[in-house]
Amino acid sequence: MKKNVHVVGAIIENEKKEIFCALRSPEMILANYWEFPGGKIEAGETPEQALAREITEEFNCSIEVGDKVEDTTYEYEKVIVRLETYKAKLLTGEPIALEHAETKWVPREQLLQLNFAPADIPAVEKLIREN
Repeated sequence: MKKNVHVVGAIIENEKKEIFCALRSPEMILANYWEFPGGKIEAGETPEQALAREITEEFNCSIEVGDKVEDTTYEYEKVIVRLETYKAKLLTGEPIALEHAETKWVPREQLLQLNFAPADIPAVEKLIREN
């Protein structure tokens, strides 16, 4: 039986209307896919708390978590992922990739040019429609 994993992702938008995207490193599960940064929800955490913690741990900055954008379940080869994505804004610091291979700020209309992880695609499509 496949493992179920519940994760969260932050859609961080800057003043230029660009969205922060992170490339998973070759050492990570789902390597070389782009994603909205975030991670697993730990026991006792709300999705919003988990997202704030993960962004601090992985990108050395702090965010304010806003409205939920999407809630997607996707079955990969070895795992079933439930991904909740939330809009977020930077409070302190500029994101620095501590675990990811690369990061970049991308205009909404160019998001589909990146090779996003399949679970992220519904949120990407919703953001493009919002534009």
